[in-house]
Amino acid sequence: MGTNKKVVLAIFIMAAIIAGGLFIYKVKSHKPAAAQQAAQAAAVQNSAGSNSAVSDNGGWGGDSGWGEENGASGEAPSVHISRAKRQLINVKTTAAEIEPLQKTIRATGVVTYDETRLATVNTKVEGWIEKLYVDYTGMYVKKGQPLATIYSPELYATQQEYLNVLKWAGQGKGQTGGSIGPMLSKDAASLVTAARRRLELYDIPKSEIRHIETTGKPIRDLTIYSPVSGYVVEKDAVNGMKAEPGQTLFNVADLSRVWILADVFEDDLALIGTGQWADITIGAFPGKIFRAKIDYVYPSISGQTRTAKVRFSIPNPDLKLKPQMYSDVLIQADMGKRLVIPASAVIDTGVRQIVYVDQGQGNFEPRAITTGIKTDTLDEVLSGLKPGEKVASQAAFLIDSESRLEGITQ
Repeated sequence: MGTNKKVVLAIFIMAAIIAGGLFIYKVKSHKPAAAQQAAQAAAVQNSAGSNSAVSDNGGWGGDSGWGEENGASGEAPSVHISRAKRQLINVKTTAAEIEPLQKTIRATGVVTYDETRLATVNTKVEGWIEKLYVDYTGMYVKKGQPLATIYSPELYATQQEYLNVLKWAGQGKGQTGGSIGPMLSKDAASLVTAARRRLELYDIPKSEIRHIETTGKPIRDLTIYSPVSGYVVEKDAVNGMKAEPGQTLFNVADLSRVWILADVFEDDLALIGTGQWADITIGAFPGKIFRAKIDYVYPSISGQTRTAKVRFSIPNPDLKLKPQMYSDVLIQADMGKRLVIPASAVIDTGVRQIVYVDQGQGNFEPRAITTGIKTDTLDEVLSGLKPGEKVASQAAFLIDSESRLEGITQ
């Protein structure tokens, strides 16, 4: 019996040792799995917290258009730039301020004729040009200077008719007897007046009409005179050609005052009006500035260039300004006081405009803003910023890159 008890006891001890070993093995094999499950649970919780900050508005939430880092924190996300990195990329900040805003509108212009000083020379009768006194374009003529002579059979016949009426009227004055004499005199006077008026309507000068009356002979050629002093800018008359009534023979322009027509883009049209001053420079006169006021804004826009014509009138007493000269026009538009920030602070993504607001301690909050008028150096802020808030005005692009790398800005 003693031997059997020892055997049983040994078996029991060995079974206990085996069971203990199995227990220890199971504990060790399950411990990493439990740690992994705990880590996965923590990651899910963090992911849920992060996703709670993302709104349905393109990943940005809140009134400013940006989400929150933590769903319960209520704080806008920000990117942290260390002091060393800020010095390295040379970050500078500027406060949004209300100040007078002036925009410079640039336009290109061309010198042209003053249309109110442009005259067309033609004839009111059919005829042939017998002689030209002006035989090339660009010639300067004075008012009343002869330009050409024209032979018109129709005009010659009208002069002969006038002489006949004059002769008949003279004979009528010598008639006596009853009431026939006064009646003939009255009719003759009416006919003379009508014939003279016809000659005047054909632009026959009064001096030549008196010459016809004195000599009793019609003038074969009609002389055409310049109506204004200026330059012949267009010449269609040629010796021997047939001229039709109303056909343009010459165009004469007075260049003592010229126009400059500038093309202004439609986006800037609301900022300009008549009476505004402009500085005009012309390449032929370096260093010289012509000051002029806008005297007319044309009512239509070119469909090809999307620009409207703006007109300036400039004195040209020495005739240095010549038609078709190009010019650069600078118009200063005073916009009053506006909330502005440096143009370098605004990052245009194509969908929205972003600035990085300095929150202190190297933290910059990305914020969507609405901009208005833009100048060379300043942008007007319509919404999204308050006066006094500081924004990154230098290295904003690098801050934006860091923000996107960290997933703060979408």
